[in-house]
Amino acid sequence: MSSLNLLVLLLLVLVGLLFVGALAYVSHQHPALATPLMVAAAGGAVLVACVGVILTR
Repeated sequence: MSSLNLLVLLLLVLVGLLFVGALAYVSHQHPALATPLMVAAAGGAVLVACVGVILTR
């Protein structure tokens, strides 16, 4: 892997962590929406699936 690919992968991981953290925070502030960990896990799974599709192209 080139260094550019590794930097892009690092960026995707950081953005993914921010995304999952934001989902957990929002669902924690509004518990009627859903269980916080389930929302964060579902958001992370969707993000991983999207990144997987992009990386296989």
